[in-house]
Amino acid sequence: MHLSIICRILGILLMLFSFTMIPPMVVSLIYDDGQLTPFVDAFGLIFCIGLLVWLPVRNKKDDLRVRDGFVITVLFWLVLSLSGSIPLYVSDNPSMSFVDAYFESLSGLTTTGATVITGIDDLPHSILWYRQQLQWLGGMGIIVLAVAILPMLGIGGMQLYRAETPGPVKDNKLTPRITETAKALWYIYLGLTTVCAIGYWLAGMTAFDAITHSFSTIAIGGFSTHDDSIGYFDSTAIELIAVVFMFLSGVNYALHFFSWRQRSVFVYLKDPEFQFYALVVGGVSVITIAVLLATETYELSEAITSGLFEVVSIATTTGFATADFANWPLVLPFLLFVVAFIGGCAGSTGGGMKVIRVLLIYKQGLREVKRLIHPNAVIPVKLGRKPVPDRVIEAVWGFFSVYMFMFVFMLIILLATGLDQVTAWSAVGACINNLGPGLGDVAYHYGDLNSTAKWVLCFAMLLGRLEVFTLLLLFTPTFWRH
Repeated sequence: MHLSIICRILGILLMLFSFTMIPPMVVSLIYDDGQLTPFVDAFGLIFCIGLLVWLPVRNKKDDLRVRDGFVITVLFWLVLSLSGSIPLYVSDNPSMSFVDAYFESLSGLTTTGATVITGIDDLPHSILWYRQQLQWLGGMGIIVLAVAILPMLGIGGMQLYRAETPGPVKDNKLTPRITETAKALWYIYLGLTTVCAIGYWLAGMTAFDAITHSFSTIAIGGFSTHDDSIGYFDSTAIELIAVVFMFLSGVNYALHFFSWRQRSVFVYLKDPEFQFYALVVGGVSVITIAVLLATETYELSEAITSGLFEVVSIATTTGFATADFANWPLVLPFLLFVVAFIGGCAGSTGGGMKVIRVLLIYKQGLREVKRLIHPNAVIPVKLGRKPVPDRVIEAVWGFFSVYMFMFVFMLIILLATGLDQVTAWSAVGACINNLGPGLGDVAYHYGDLNSTAKWVLCFAMLLGRLEVFTLLLLFTPTFWRH
């Protein structure tokens, strides 16, 4: 392991991150909200720490190996979330403990959207901007991680099934192609954000709300500048714009790239993962709307808009709200929450287990049924017309087993802290799937949870975002042996 190279990259990362304090500084000056000092202090502190880490190893140059990549990937979120918590911790509005500040920062950067803050409408504009900005930066980090970094480490969801994934072609070191890939994805990400912001603005949002909500929409984060989330605006047009961009952000960004390069929408229609993703979202939407109508919860128009919005929001693990879905007929909150376990497509900003893994598990289940009828038959699992190697199926089942084991493990810990079953179950599910809002006592916020529960949920958010193995690998003795 090249410690000097890791420190060099970490130092550069911290110095770059310090400059993200400038936009909230500008917002603070524009609105004169009295929160300039926390961001100035955070900028100086983060930059100086980054400089001190970088200076001793600034001339060290070597290839970045796989083992180094795992450490940097984990440190990326750990260090940045710690740095991101500084303005929240030193600010007097909101007044937050260290665990609350770290929870909020990590929730933002992992695009979970779980908040410990109440009275969001009364927060200073610079703090509101900063929370949304954290999610936007985290979303971009996720895309680069999923499409460029994780496949190189051999554990990315995309690497499991798609040979044409844009990304590095070598396994032993980072290649220039990562830069090219990341740049193309950055343009797509920025373009979607810009179009989304313009759409929100034209639909009636203020410029501030339009920009900040576009950040959390494209990042599939779910943070809002209002306690009532998107429901605050009471606008069907805004809700439909949010539905479109949440759905698009839940799609594999490699597909956006290929579609843009080929100037064709048929790229989406030919992709097995996209087909399954659209089928799940569409099917659950129909069921939800039907139940809302059958139980006379809403009239037809409201049932369609509210049902469609909540399904897309929860299925993509965004976490925006226009209605209190926790109080809908009991089957719907549970159904929607289970759908969140599927999440978005691999290579998107969505959380969950990823659509491709669930699709492969489903196809493997069908294969086992057929094998019972025809024991000697050779029955391959196919995506489209391409057979999937058994090694990939094994990897998917391995991921699923560890994912569920960790879910149960953290659930037991939360129950031991005194939480009720519904709250504990939904809190772990919401955090490990990077969804945000849960059920029970965490339907609105996580501020009332004890500190132990919050630290466990921080671990759950990080675990879900790093797709389990990346983080757990660092806890194995084998990894640290030379």
